Amino acid sequence: MDAGGTPPGCPSPSGRLHRPQDAPYLLQIYAPTSGGSLSGSFRGPPQILPGTTGSELIPGVVAVIQSFGQKINFHPHAHLLVTEGGEDFEGTFHNVAEFQDSLLAEFFKRGVFSLLLGEELISPEIVEKIASWRHSGFSVHSKVRAETGEEAERVGKYMIRPLLSLERLSFSEKEGKVSYRYGKDAEEVERMDYLEFIARVTSHIPNKGQVTIRYFGLCKALHNPYYVELLW
Repeated sequence: MDAGGTPPGCPSPSGRLHRPQDAPYLLQIYAPTSGGSLSGSFRGPPQILPGTTGSELIPGVVAVIQSFGQKINFHPHAHLLVTEGGEDFEGTFHNVAEFQDSLLAEFFKRGVFSLLLGEELISPEIVEKIASWRHSGFSVHSKVRAETGEEAERVGKYMIRPLLSLERLSFSEKEGKVSYRYGKDAEEVERMDYLEFIARVTSHIPNKGQVTIRYFGLCKALHNPYYVELLW
């Protein structure tokens, strides 16, 4: 998680964590652009909190589904802005200063497998095969923290950033090639046929009605006061 400040509409008893989560490449063929299969990752924070604090806690989570990588390639993953702790049923907030990425990744993996198996989008044999790998391809990063509202806003803008930057895009009419600069300082270049470019861009267009930003726990209740059911 990159840790974050306070997401809009979410309480601020502590910092927020921004947690990018990746699934293995093999599963990309099963992951819909809507991120339905990746929603299993959202269950990690509430599952890990009881083992850390000894109490059942409700954290606040703002989750964003992204389908693209730096090269405009198909790379489904989720970004989560998570409170560092959660509230018990008496309304007391309990702070959790640190999360275990390896444990969160395990919850993430199990959640995704469970959803895919339930929807019959993957076979038990594939699950068993991936589970046997030394490196399953699932990963969680939760070391970046945002201490202020400004930092949380910066993280939030990163989470909902657009697919590409027009300033990094160029086209050679003579060659029919599109060039896209990427990386931290935009020093690396991905070159592709213009038809490949069109295919990459259109693969990230969500279907009508698809939701890419979701609110859970404390953030869900405050984002929509008429719907306070907690989906953990």
